[in-house]
Amino acid sequence: MSNHANHPHSQALAHEAGHDGHHDLEELRKFGFWIFLITDCILFSVLFATYLVLHHSTAGGPDAKEIFEMPGVIVETFILLTSSFTSGLAVLAMNVGNRKGLIGWLIVTVLLGACFIGLEVSEFVKLVHEGHTISTSAFLSAFFTLVGTHGLHVTVGIFWITGIIIQLTRHGITPVTKRKVTITSLYWHFLDVVWIFVFTIVYLMGVM
Repeated sequence: MSNHANHPHSQALAHEAGHDGHHDLEELRKFGFWIFLITDCILFSVLFATYLVLHHSTAGGPDAKEIFEMPGVIVETFILLTSSFTSGLAVLAMNVGNRKGLIGWLIVTVLLGACFIGLEVSEFVKLVHEGHTISTSAFLSAFFTLVGTHGLHVTVGIFWITGIIIQLTRHGITPVTKRKVTITSLYWHFLDVVWIFVFTIVYLMGVM
């Protein structure tokens, strides 16, 4: 009789312990993301520093003012800034429990990100066709590496958000999907901030 009476209590304790363990794991994953973001900050800091050192090393070839076309870059910037805004709207929709709105804004964010990558790839292809390749000069090596690394991060973000959209469609808004949406939104905003530095240091300073 005593064992039977203690059984529900034991189950409750086990459930509580499992819940705490799950909560701790979620917090650990969030902490891991912040570590990743810090290492990414270091990576981009090194790439920016390298570019600043090498941007005058054109090996007698064209400099930034001769090869950069600002109208296209401005469009890219507008698209990425807009995608950061829609990512924020997705988080707002999630916070009020609007799954349809959340998924919708995430899809818009992915599409805008894909447009940004499409324009960036077009810019790279055009430069290469004009003979301005990554091996032409130290300036172009630093340029392609910095801007290409950012583009690679955006591409990873697109696939990451797409995977979360699929999970939201299947499982809805859960503690796990909420954590994933929050983390990817922070990641996307981080890439937006990095691009503002790219736009200012690489493109604006290059043509001025």
